[in-house]
Amino acid sequence: MAPAADGESCLKQRLDISSSSDHSTTPQLQDDYPPQDAQWAMLRPVAKWRAWYNDINKSNCAVLILTHGVGLLGPIFITCQWKTLLFALSYAYLLGFGITAGYHRLWSHRSYNASLPLQYFLAVLGAGAVQYDIQWWCRQHRAHHRYTDTELDPYGAPRGFWYSHIGWLIFVNRQKIGFADISDLRNDPVVQWQRRNFVLLALFVAFVIPGSIPYWLWNETISGCIVYAIAFRICYLHHVTFSVNSLAHWLGEATYDDKDTPRDHFLTALVTLGEGYHNFHHQFPMDYRNAIKWYQYDPSKWFIWVCEKLGFADNLKVCADNEIRKSEYTMQLNSLREKQGSIIWPVRTCNLPVLDWDAFQTLSQRQALIIVAGFIHDVTSFINEHPGGSAILISNVGQDATAAFFGGIYSHSNAAHNLLAMKRVGILQGGFQPGLGMDKAIPPSQRLRIMQWEEIVEKEL
Repeated sequence: MAPAADGESCLKQRLDISSSSDHSTTPQLQDDYPPQDAQWAMLRPVAKWRAWYNDINKSNCAVLILTHGVGLLGPIFITCQWKTLLFALSYAYLLGFGITAGYHRLWSHRSYNASLPLQYFLAVLGAGAVQYDIQWWCRQHRAHHRYTDTELDPYGAPRGFWYSHIGWLIFVNRQKIGFADISDLRNDPVVQWQRRNFVLLALFVAFVIPGSIPYWLWNETISGCIVYAIAFRICYLHHVTFSVNSLAHWLGEATYDDKDTPRDHFLTALVTLGEGYHNFHHQFPMDYRNAIKWYQYDPSKWFIWVCEKLGFADNLKVCADNEIRKSEYTMQLNSLREKQGSIIWPVRTCNLPVLDWDAFQTLSQRQALIIVAGFIHDVTSFINEHPGGSAILISNVGQDATAAFFGGIYSHSNAAHNLLAMKRVGILQGGFQPGLGMDKAIPPSQRLRIMQWEEIVEKEL
């Protein structure tokens, strides 16, 4: 018992904080922001149904109603040339890079460095997406990452699919969102330039340019330009971005972590210009990629990569492959652990009775008991199901059949060894033969069983 006691003492020394420690000389960690923000949030008034009108974000609703009304209802009454529709989708795709490669990966997460020309280009494209300015957008997004799925998350998924998709823009959030440091953005000249000129940039890039090109180049009607090239395109691009907040937290797999709601799915990536591998992104937000496998769709990653090759970007941040594989491996283990928990396993060795040879012989007269690798097995119900015939089993009742089982008569399969272990009813005292090897005593299915750290610590103690 001494070694166990020593092990317990050692473990306690590692895990416990000594009560005799001099706390006056121990550096104390600073309290984090969430509790403070939670207190601020509690001070805000609670919304009442009678005051629902006051809780509507009227400016947002005006834009959303106008674009959805014209962009979704307009096509019922107004047609356009196929070139106009193709242009609208292509232009939306281009402006989308201002959000994904610009607002998101460059300014929100600083996952790469961009030259000034590229920064201005992405800032202009982002303004054309009509999703507010860089500073506002990134402030919301950084809070979303820091307080994912909590009350301090501006568009937390637990509030519902439609709230995280568009509801957070329609209604005033009466609960203060969590703190996010945006001091770098306040000191960024490109960000502040876009912020000062956002309205003019948005009007020009989102309305004037897309409305003029179809009209002047292929004589599209004014109504066709307004409905398809402007309203429908804005509406489409809005929902592309909104889907990252909703669909990417609902559809797909938790490939790298299941602590929060972000998920990975090809369909979401297809809709959102590559932002659909969201589980990876929330685990490794500083990585300029959202998709890391060659077959995964991430045009925003390809765009940034091309910019680097052309000299417009550098310092593309990539997380260590070892850490990525470690997270993926952890989730695979979790999945296997769940499957393992649904399987019925042999009785634990510590719960089996220990019998001497005489007791084993006595019981063998009433039951079909055989010994394999020191374990006593009751094969009574299996005699007529034995693939090699019942005679072989009957001839070994009351005997040690270890040699016969492991190749003397037939070298049994792993499945046979697993099944045999399920029939254990006892242990023969001194029955395990030296030099036999633990692989003979432990069935294949149990040699790689997954244990949680709590179980390992409990076993050590």
